[in-house]
Amino acid sequence: MNNALKTEEVTEKSSEIVQIPIESILPNRSQPRTTFENDSLIRLAESIRQYGILQPLTVRKIPENSKFSIFQYELIAGERRLRAARYIGVRTVPCIILEADTQTSAALAIIENLHRDNLNIFEEASAIASLIELHKLTQEQIAKQLSLTQAAIANKLRLLKLTEAEKSVILSNNLTERHARALLKIKNSAERIEALAHITKNSYNVKQTEEYIEKLLNPKDSPSTQIISSYQNLVSSITRAIEHTRNGGIAVKTSQTETDTDIVYTISIPKTAK
Repeated sequence: MNNALKTEEVTEKSSEIVQIPIESILPNRSQPRTTFENDSLIRLAESIRQYGILQPLTVRKIPENSKFSIFQYELIAGERRLRAARYIGVRTVPCIILEADTQTSAALAIIENLHRDNLNIFEEASAIASLIELHKLTQEQIAKQLSLTQAAIANKLRLLKLTEAEKSVILSNNLTERHARALLKIKNSAERIEALAHITKNSYNVKQTEEYIEKLLNPKDSPSTQIISSYQNLVSSITRAIEHTRNGGIAVKTSQTETDTDIVYTISIPKTAK
């Protein structure tokens, strides 16, 4: 499959909604969601108990020679509905069967979840990365499918540079994608963890986080900055004094050398003016 997910590659095997036993359905192995909130699933399960499943699941037939042939179908879309139905002991679920190969099935699962906007920021980034790898799509093509800019896609993918520990802290403290992007300005992971601890301890919002990180990266009043500034002021003062002395007719000579620990600035002044 080249450069795009083509709709003609996915066709309905039957327009009829079919009741399929839950034990016959294999969850989609490319499901981008890695966490499912228990409270949300319980609420959905209670809704299903009261009203039934209002939107059919989408599945594909598993080939007979597949190592997963103990199942008859693989889920394409509807993971939460499947889990909720299983939770309350529903035996069959309404499904629409599509003709789709493994690769297309995986891509459809990813796209469905991205459109539903119910992934956390790192699941979303991983899903986009998987879609790029799976279908060799460009960032621009994915941006078009998701109605985002190419820059937005690139920013989401950058989040994958964070370590698992950093991701865990960000999610557990409900920090946003902008918080995470600001942290990426710090290149060292150990320094990012320290910054994260400070940010979460003080409950910084995005603007406060960005300002804090900017100060970390550009410490205007740090001791090293003060030393450099003092040195530059000293050299400037010496240079002005030498020029003033020379203008007065005294042939002052200067030289500058450096050692491992010092800058040696030598001034030679004749005892008598020439």
